[in-house]
Amino acid sequence: MGLTTQPIITRFAPSPTGPLHLGHAMAAIYAFDMAREHGADGRFLLRMEDIDTARTRPEFEQAILTDLEWLGLEWETTVRRQSEHMADYQAAIDRLNEMGLLYPCFCTRAEIMAEIESSPSAPHLKTETHGPDGPLYPGTCLKLGEDLAKEKMAAQVPYALRLNMQKALSMVDGPLMWTDTIKGKIKATPEIFQDVVLARKDVPTSYHLAVSVDDHLQGVNMVTRGEDLFSATHVHRLIQALLRLDVPSYSHHGLVTDNNGLRLAKRDKATTLKTLRESGYTPTDIRNMVGLKTRG
Repeated sequence: MGLTTQPIITRFAPSPTGPLHLGHAMAAIYAFDMAREHGADGRFLLRMEDIDTARTRPEFEQAILTDLEWLGLEWETTVRRQSEHMADYQAAIDRLNEMGLLYPCFCTRAEIMAEIESSPSAPHLKTETHGPDGPLYPGTCLKLGEDLAKEKMAAQVPYALRLNMQKALSMVDGPLMWTDTIKGKIKATPEIFQDVVLARKDVPTSYHLAVSVDDHLQGVNMVTRGEDLFSATHVHRLIQALLRLDVPSYSHHGLVTDNNGLRLAKRDKATTLKTLRESGYTPTDIRNMVGLKTRG
C-alpha cells in the first residue's frame, strides 16, 4: 500500500483593526495557493485575530471579507474569531499556571525601561539586552515574594502574566525543532525572547499563546506567514511543547515593502486593496504586484 499524504491545512489570520493592503493580499494568496497546490483536499481557513477589542470593528471584518472575495479566495464557512474563544486560552493559561511556569508582572513599560537603563548592560551599550520584540524584560517581578505579589493583585494593581523562560526550558526534553519549507530544519531558541508575556489581567491571552492554541484546535498543519514573524516561531514551538500541542510545518515568505524597503503597515496608511480595486486594478494585477503568479 502507498503512503497516505495528509491534506495541507493553511489559514489567513488578519486583525480586523483596519483595511487590508498589499502585504495582507500576499499573505492571504500565499496561504490559499499553498493549500490548493498541494492536493485537491487542501483546506484554507480564515481566522479573525480580534483580541484587541479596543481597536477591532465589525465594519473592518466585513471589509476584509469583501477584499478576499474580490481576490477570488474561498475559505471554509466557519470563521474562527478569537474573541469568541477566550475559554480556550484561559484553559491554556491555567495549565501553565498549574505547572508553575507563570508569574505576575506589575511593571509598566516606563519602569521596565528605567530598570534596563540603570543596569550595567544598558540597551544602548549591550545588544544582548535586546530581543526580537525589543528590550528584554530584566526579571524584576520574578524576584517578588509570593505574599507581595498577592497583595498587589488584591489591590487591583494591573499586571501581565509572564512565562518563566528558564524554568519552562528545564521542563522540555531534548532540543526543540521545527521545519520551514524555505529555510529547512530549525532549532528553536525561545530564550531570545526571555520572559515573554502570555496574558494580561483583562485579556487572558497574547498573540503568542492564542495562535499556538488556535492552530492546534483548527488542525492547521502548514503555518504560512511573513518572514517578519519568523522569530516568533521560537516561542510558539516552546508553547507547543509545554502544552503538548500539534507541531505544524512553517513557510515564512518574503514581505511586500514600500519604496524605502520598509514593510507595509496599517499605521503607515499603506494603500488599501479597496483603493486599488476602485482605481481599476484586477485580482490578477494584485497577484502580479505581490509577485505571485496566477494559478493555472
